[in-house]
Amino acid sequence: MIYLVLSILISSSLYVIFKFFEIYKINTFQAIVINYIVAFGIGYLYSEVKIPISKIPEQSWFLGASVLGILFIAIFNVMALTSQKNGLSVASVSGRMSVVIPIVFGIYLYKESFHSIKILGIILALIAVYLTSVKSTGNKKIKLSYLLFPIILFLGSGAIDTLLKYTEINYVDHNHVSMFTTSIFGIAFILGVPFILYQLISKKQSLKIRNIVGGIALGIPNYFSIEFLLKALKTEGIESSVLFTINNVSIVLLSTIFGLIFFKEKLENKNWIGIVVAIVSILLITL
Repeated sequence: MIYLVLSILISSSLYVIFKFFEIYKINTFQAIVINYIVAFGIGYLYSEVKIPISKIPEQSWFLGASVLGILFIAIFNVMALTSQKNGLSVASVSGRMSVVIPIVFGIYLYKESFHSIKILGIILALIAVYLTSVKSTGNKKIKLSYLLFPIILFLGSGAIDTLLKYTEINYVDHNHVSMFTTSIFGIAFILGVPFILYQLISKKQSLKIRNIVGGIALGIPNYFSIEFLLKALKTEGIESSVLFTINNVSIVLLSTIFGLIFFKEKLENKNWIGIVVAIVSILLITL
């Protein structure tokens, strides 16, 4: 369970870091790409089993890592767009409600348990994610075209969790977890570099020190959030449908608390109700 707790704590801190990006005017895309090379470097040094970079494409999990690398950089940027166009609360709801996708696949593919208490816990978890994250928009209208971003974020986030579990179960040995994680970040970095070069050459953006610092600050916790989640998935006795539900609802819960403490964000009555429902759902699913 310690890996799950660590993954939740670190993943929640990513929302705080993104909030600081907004405060300090850090270019999100540049920081995200830089974060991937930082995460790759940490992972390669941290890994107990060192595989030469030239040998990585020969590994059984390389195809899964490649697809995940593509999804990582695409969905990270969709998350940023959703936050800008629809608001942080909509981005949080879309990303975390996607937990239903790996839950369904876990029950279908791996024949995980499916009983009344678990169903109730999952339903309450989804309600909690919505109530905890959503904020009133007042008279602000959301354009219909902007709904595309939350939908893509929902599907993409669910696909990432599902593919992580599928590849981890079928292709990744316990001592290869770090190299698998490292490869995902390395591939995401390679895919992101051409876009940064285009921005610099066309002079649409310049590479500023604060963007590099932001990328470093994001890369360190980002690596370990995935590393610990994968290790938690290898824990015997915990079904992935239970683990993903607890992970997602806990991240929303902690992110809300962090916003309250560090950024003095105001919580509405429905947000407080969501926090209570989240705690109840975690207890039900855990028991």
